[in-house]
Amino acid sequence: MVSNFTLRQNARKQLGENIFKSKWMMMLVVCAILPVAESLMTATVVAGIISIVLHGPLLYGMARTQVECVENKRWDILHVFCGFSEDFGQSVLLGFLRELFTLLWSLLFIVPGIVKSYSYAMAFYIRQEAGGTKTEAIDCITESRKMMDGHKWQLFCLDLSFFGWYIVGALCLGIGVFFVAPYHEVARANFYEALKAERVASFTENTEGANV
Repeated sequence: MVSNFTLRQNARKQLGENIFKSKWMMMLVVCAILPVAESLMTATVVAGIISIVLHGPLLYGMARTQVECVENKRWDILHVFCGFSEDFGQSVLLGFLRELFTLLWSLLFIVPGIVKSYSYAMAFYIRQEAGGTKTEAIDCITESRKMMDGHKWQLFCLDLSFFGWYIVGALCLGIGVFFVAPYHEVARANFYEALKAERVASFTENTEGANV
């Protein structure tokens, strides 16, 4: 598996190495859309339903833009809304199920909830690649759990490595946090791509070994 240092280094290169580059600024907007939308929701039943409806499709679109950035594909900031037209129902369901399962595990103790949140961390990356197919939301959660088997600690350490950056960002009147988020999220997308490549290589080796 690729080291976390390499994942962060790749993320900086893909964003243009400079927080004022167009890619970094565009990804900043992408990362800000979901928290801003959810913060505008008031604590009412209707707002809660709207939040559930928005949550999954926006996470789907964020995963799409981040993967496109990592794969150096042509991407548009409007791709963050593709979950509303491309795979709306399954995206809403996936967002709901992922939050529900994490909550249920958290009711046991906080630690199991955290562990399970990392088990499901790749679900929306998988979902956006499966968009338009018959793959069910629950299958994305199951596949994420399989992918993250033995890799949850590395992703936790990757997230932890950004803690200092978030503190510095918070000290800059809180504005700096918004500039750290794109770096963090693209590093996570690199983690997914590296994990996917590792699984493909492992599958190829096993197939070739079986044919010998």
